Amino acid sequence: MLDDLIADLKLVEGVRAVVLGGSYAIGMATEGSDLDLGIYYSEQQPFDIEKIKAISEKYADNEQPTVTGFYEWGPWVNGGAWINTANGEVDFLYKNIEQITKTIENAKNGIWENNFEQQPPYGFSSVIFLAETNNSLPLYDPEEVVKNLKESVKQYPPRLKQSIVQQALWSAEFTIWQAEKFASKVDIYNTVGCLTRAINNIVSALFALNETYPMGDKRAINILEQAKIRPVGLAAKIDNILCCNQHTLIDNVLQLKNLFDEIVAFANGQYKPYYKLS
Repeated sequence: MLDDLIADLKLVEGVRAVVLGGSYAIGMATEGSDLDLGIYYSEQQPFDIEKIKAISEKYADNEQPTVTGFYEWGPWVNGGAWINTANGEVDFLYKNIEQITKTIENAKNGIWENNFEQQPPYGFSSVIFLAETNNSLPLYDPEEVVKNLKESVKQYPPRLKQSIVQQALWSAEFTIWQAEKFASKVDIYNTVGCLTRAINNIVSALFALNETYPMGDKRAINILEQAKIRPVGLAAKIDNILCCNQHTLIDNVLQLKNLFDEIVAFANGQYKPYYKLS
Protein backbone atom coordinates (compact mmCIF):
# COMPACT_ATOMS: atom_id res chain seq x y z
CA MET A 1 0.00 0.00 0.00
CA LEU A 2 2.84 2.40 0.80
CA ASP A 3 4.34 1.85 -2.66
CA ASP A 4 0.94 2.49 -4.25
CA LEU A 5 0.42 5.67 -2.22
CA ILE A 6 3.80 7.04 -3.30
CA ALA A 7 3.09 6.15 -6.92
CA ASP A 8 -0.16 8.13 -6.77
CA LEU A 9 1.22 11.12 -4.87
CA LYS A 10 4.22 11.60 -7.17
CA LEU A 11 1.84 12.12 -10.08
CA VAL A 12 0.17 15.11 -8.41
CA GLU A 13 1.44 18.39 -9.85
CA GLY A 14 3.04 20.48 -7.12
CA VAL A 15 4.14 17.54 -4.96
CA ARG A 16 7.89 18.13 -4.68
CA ALA A 17 8.74 15.30 -2.30
CA VAL A 18 7.21 12.66 -0.04
CA VAL A 19 8.76 11.32 3.15
CA LEU A 20 7.99 8.69 5.76
CA GLY A 21 7.82 10.30 9.18
CA GLY A 22 6.58 9.68 12.71
CA SER A 23 7.24 6.53 14.71
CA TYR A 24 8.08 4.45 11.63
CA ALA A 25 10.87 6.85 10.68
CA ILE A 26 12.51 6.68 14.12
CA GLY A 27 12.07 2.93 14.58
CA MET A 28 9.53 3.15 17.41
CA ALA A 29 6.39 2.01 15.58
CA THR A 30 4.00 -0.54 17.04
CA GLU A 31 1.24 -2.54 15.37
CA GLY A 32 -1.18 0.29 16.11
CA SER A 33 1.01 3.13 14.84
CA ASP A 34 -0.23 5.46 12.12
CA LEU A 35 1.65 5.67 8.84
CA ASP A 36 2.72 9.31 8.53
CA LEU A 37 3.55 10.66 5.08
CA GLY A 38 4.91 14.19 4.73
CA ILE A 39 3.97 15.82 1.41
CA TYR A 40 6.31 18.69 0.48
CA TYR A 41 5.23 21.61 -1.68
CA SER A 42 6.26 25.17 -2.52
CA GLU A 43 3.89 27.90 -1.38
CA GLN A 44 4.32 29.55 -4.81
CA GLN A 45 3.04 26.43 -6.59
CA PRO A 46 0.99 24.33 -4.17
CA PHE A 47 -0.72 21.11 -5.17
CA ASP A 48 -4.46 20.81 -5.68
CA ILE A 49 -6.18 19.73 -2.46
CA GLU A 50 -8.90 18.02 -4.49
CA LYS A 51 -6.32 15.65 -5.94
CA ILE A 52 -5.11 14.78 -2.45
CA LYS A 53 -8.73 14.22 -1.48
CA ALA A 54 -9.21 11.85 -4.44
CA ILE A 55 -6.19 9.79 -3.40
CA SER A 56 -7.40 9.73 0.21
CA GLU A 57 -10.83 8.48 -0.86
CA LYS A 58 -9.24 5.82 -3.07
CA TYR A 59 -7.60 4.18 -0.05
CA ALA A 60 -10.28 4.88 2.56
CA ASP A 61 -11.98 1.79 4.00
CA ASN A 62 -15.75 2.37 4.16
CA GLU A 63 -15.37 5.79 5.77
CA GLN A 64 -15.05 9.29 4.37
CA PRO A 65 -11.51 10.52 5.11
CA THR A 66 -10.83 13.88 6.69
CA VAL A 67 -8.96 16.09 4.23
CA THR A 68 -8.11 19.71 5.05
CA GLY A 69 -6.93 22.73 3.15
CA PHE A 70 -3.61 24.41 3.85
CA TYR A 71 -3.18 25.68 7.42
CA GLU A 72 -6.65 24.66 8.55
CA TRP A 73 -5.05 22.87 11.50
CA GLY A 74 -3.04 25.93 12.50
CA PRO A 75 0.18 27.81 11.71
CA TRP A 76 2.56 24.90 12.38
CA VAL A 77 0.74 21.61 11.89
CA ASN A 78 -0.16 22.81 8.41
CA GLY A 79 -2.91 20.42 7.38
CA GLY A 80 -3.37 17.07 5.74
CA ALA A 81 -5.60 14.01 5.80
CA TRP A 82 -6.67 11.25 8.17
CA ILE A 83 -7.41 8.07 6.28
CA ASN A 84 -8.67 4.80 7.75
CA THR A 85 -7.49 2.12 5.33
CA ALA A 86 -7.84 -1.66 5.32
CA ASN A 87 -4.23 -1.79 6.50
CA GLY A 88 -4.50 0.78 9.28
CA GLU A 89 -4.57 4.56 9.64
CA VAL A 90 -2.59 6.71 7.22
CA ASP A 91 -1.93 10.40 7.83
CA PHE A 92 -0.94 12.88 5.14
CA LEU A 93 0.88 15.95 6.47
CA TYR A 94 1.42 19.00 4.27
CA LYS A 95 4.98 20.41 4.40
CA ASN A 96 5.62 23.97 3.22
CA ILE A 97 9.22 24.02 1.98
CA GLU A 98 9.66 27.77 2.44
CA GLN A 99 8.31 27.71 6.01
CA ILE A 100 10.55 24.78 6.94
CA THR A 101 13.59 26.47 5.39
CA LYS A 102 12.90 29.72 7.25
CA THR A 103 12.39 27.87 10.53
CA ILE A 104 15.72 26.09 10.13
CA GLU A 105 17.51 29.37 9.40
CA ASN A 106 15.87 31.00 12.42
CA ALA A 107 16.97 28.08 14.59
CA LYS A 108 20.57 28.53 13.47
CA ASN A 109 20.28 32.08 14.81
CA GLY A 110 18.84 30.89 18.11
CA ILE A 111 15.24 31.79 17.27
CA TRP A 112 12.51 29.32 18.19
CA GLU A 113 8.94 29.44 19.42
CA ASN A 114 6.17 27.31 20.85
CA ASN A 115 2.50 27.54 19.90
CA PHE A 116 0.58 26.25 22.90
CA GLU A 117 -2.83 26.15 21.21
CA GLN A 118 -1.62 24.17 18.20
CA GLN A 119 -1.27 20.76 19.79
CA PRO A 120 -1.92 19.05 23.15
CA PRO A 121 -0.61 18.67 25.68
CA TYR A 122 2.26 21.20 25.57
CA GLY A 123 1.90 22.87 22.18
CA PHE A 124 3.99 22.70 19.02
CA SER A 125 7.63 23.75 19.15
CA SER A 126 9.18 25.10 15.97
CA VAL A 127 12.15 22.82 16.72
CA ILE A 128 9.93 19.88 15.76
CA PHE A 129 10.36 20.99 12.14
CA LEU A 130 14.09 20.31 12.53
CA ALA A 131 13.38 16.96 14.19
CA GLU A 132 11.00 15.89 11.43
CA THR A 133 13.50 16.94 8.78
CA ASN A 134 16.35 15.12 10.49
CA ASN A 135 14.45 11.89 11.08
CA SER A 136 12.30 11.63 7.96
CA LEU A 137 13.00 8.98 5.34
CA PRO A 138 12.71 10.32 1.76
CA LEU A 139 10.52 8.10 -0.42
CA TYR A 140 10.23 10.48 -3.37
CA ASP A 141 12.70 13.35 -3.68
CA PRO A 142 13.60 13.92 -7.35
CA GLU A 143 14.88 17.48 -6.81
CA GLU A 144 16.74 16.52 -3.59
CA VAL A 145 14.69 19.06 -1.65
CA VAL A 146 14.54 16.85 1.43
CA LYS A 147 18.15 15.75 1.04
CA ASN A 148 19.32 19.37 1.18
CA LEU A 149 17.08 20.20 4.14
CA LYS A 150 18.39 17.15 6.01
CA GLU A 151 21.95 18.26 5.37
CA SER A 152 21.17 21.67 6.88
CA VAL A 153 20.03 20.19 10.22
CA LYS A 154 22.67 17.48 10.52
CA GLN A 155 24.54 19.51 13.13
CA TYR A 156 22.56 20.81 16.10
CA PRO A 157 22.83 24.65 15.96
CA PRO A 158 24.95 26.01 18.88
CA ARG A 159 22.89 29.20 19.11
CA LEU A 160 19.69 27.19 19.29
CA LYS A 161 21.11 25.11 22.13
CA GLN A 162 22.06 28.18 24.14
CA SER A 163 18.73 29.87 23.46
CA ILE A 164 16.60 26.90 24.50
CA VAL A 165 18.65 26.12 27.61
CA GLN A 166 18.49 29.74 28.77
CA GLN A 167 14.84 30.39 27.98
CA ALA A 168 13.49 27.02 29.10
CA LEU A 169 15.33 27.02 32.41
CA TRP A 170 14.38 30.60 33.17
CA SER A 171 10.73 29.75 32.47
CA ALA A 172 11.07 26.71 34.76
CA GLU A 173 12.65 28.76 37.57
CA PHE A 174 10.03 31.50 37.34
CA THR A 175 7.24 28.88 37.26
CA ILE A 176 8.60 27.08 40.31
CA TRP A 177 8.67 30.41 42.15
CA GLN A 178 4.97 30.82 41.41
CA ALA A 179 4.24 27.18 42.26
CA GLU A 180 5.52 27.66 45.81
CA LYS A 181 2.96 30.40 46.38
CA PHE A 182 0.09 28.36 44.98
CA ALA A 183 1.10 25.25 46.95
CA SER A 184 1.17 27.20 50.22
CA LYS A 185 -2.48 28.13 49.58
CA VAL A 186 -3.41 24.54 48.61
CA ASP A 187 -4.41 25.82 45.17
CA ILE A 188 -4.45 22.55 43.24
CA TYR A 189 -5.47 23.99 39.86
CA ASN A 190 -2.61 26.46 39.67
CA THR A 191 0.01 24.34 41.44
CA VAL A 192 -0.53 21.38 39.12
CA GLY A 193 -0.44 23.73 36.14
CA CYS A 194 2.93 25.03 37.32
CA LEU A 195 4.28 21.52 37.92
CA THR A 196 3.46 20.33 34.40
CA ARG A 197 4.63 23.60 32.81
CA ALA A 198 7.99 23.50 34.60
CA ILE A 199 8.51 19.82 33.77
CA ASN A 200 7.91 20.60 30.11
CA ASN A 201 10.51 23.39 30.33
CA ILE A 202 12.98 20.99 31.90
CA VAL A 203 12.32 18.40 29.18
CA SER A 204 13.00 21.07 26.52
CA ALA A 205 16.25 22.02 28.21
CA LEU A 206 17.39 18.41 28.44
CA PHE A 207 16.80 17.81 24.74
CA ALA A 208 18.87 20.91 23.97
CA LEU A 209 21.66 19.93 26.35
CA ASN A 210 21.83 16.57 24.57
CA GLU A 211 21.74 18.35 21.19
CA THR A 212 18.76 16.23 20.23
CA TYR A 213 15.75 17.53 18.33
CA PRO A 214 12.46 16.59 20.07
CA MET A 215 9.86 14.95 17.84
CA GLY A 216 7.08 16.04 20.18
CA ASP A 217 5.65 15.10 23.56
CA LYS A 218 4.98 11.44 22.74
CA ARG A 219 7.82 9.23 23.97
CA ALA A 220 9.83 12.31 25.00
CA ILE A 221 10.62 10.90 28.45
CA ASN A 222 11.49 7.47 27.01
CA ILE A 223 13.92 9.10 24.60
CA LEU A 224 15.52 11.19 27.35
CA GLU A 225 15.94 8.09 29.53
CA GLN A 226 18.41 6.90 26.88
CA ALA A 227 20.19 10.26 26.62
CA LYS A 228 23.74 10.84 27.77
CA ILE A 229 22.94 13.92 29.87
CA ARG A 230 20.09 13.17 32.27
CA PRO A 231 19.38 12.79 35.97
CA VAL A 232 19.38 9.26 37.32
CA GLY A 233 15.81 7.98 37.49
CA LEU A 234 14.41 10.87 35.43
CA ALA A 235 11.08 9.19 34.58
CA ALA A 236 10.47 8.15 38.19
CA LYS A 237 11.26 11.65 39.44
CA ILE A 238 8.84 13.20 36.97
CA ASP A 239 6.13 10.68 37.93
CA ASN A 240 6.59 11.49 41.61
CA ILE A 241 6.45 15.22 40.99
CA LEU A 242 3.25 14.97 38.97
CA CYS A 243 1.43 12.53 41.28
CA CYS A 244 -0.05 14.84 43.88
CA ASN A 245 -3.06 15.81 45.96
CA GLN A 246 -3.92 18.63 48.34
CA HIS A 247 -1.74 17.09 51.06
CA THR A 248 1.43 16.71 48.98
CA LEU A 249 1.65 19.95 47.00
CA ILE A 250 4.49 21.53 48.99
CA ASP A 251 6.55 18.35 48.76
CA ASN A 252 5.84 18.06 45.03
CA VAL A 253 7.20 21.56 44.49
CA LEU A 254 10.27 20.74 46.60
CA GLN A 255 10.96 17.66 44.44
CA LEU A 256 10.58 19.85 41.35
CA LYS A 257 13.09 22.35 42.73
CA ASN A 258 15.58 19.55 43.34
CA LEU A 259 15.17 18.27 39.78
CA PHE A 260 15.58 21.79 38.43
CA ASP A 261 18.83 22.19 40.37
CA GLU A 262 20.13 18.98 38.80
CA ILE A 263 19.43 20.27 35.30
CA VAL A 264 21.07 23.62 36.06
CA ALA A 265 24.17 21.72 37.17
CA PHE A 266 24.17 19.83 33.86
CA ALA A 267 23.99 23.17 32.04
CA ASN A 268 27.43 23.93 33.48
CA GLY A 269 27.17 27.71 33.37
CA GLN A 270 25.08 27.92 30.19
CA TYR A 271 22.12 29.18 32.24
CA LYS A 272 21.94 32.48 34.09
CA PRO A 273 18.70 33.74 35.72
CA TYR A 274 17.44 36.97 34.21
CA TYR A 275 16.45 38.31 37.63
CA LYS A 276 16.82 37.34 41.27
CA LEU A 277 13.55 35.92 42.57
CA SER A 278 12.83 36.58 46.24
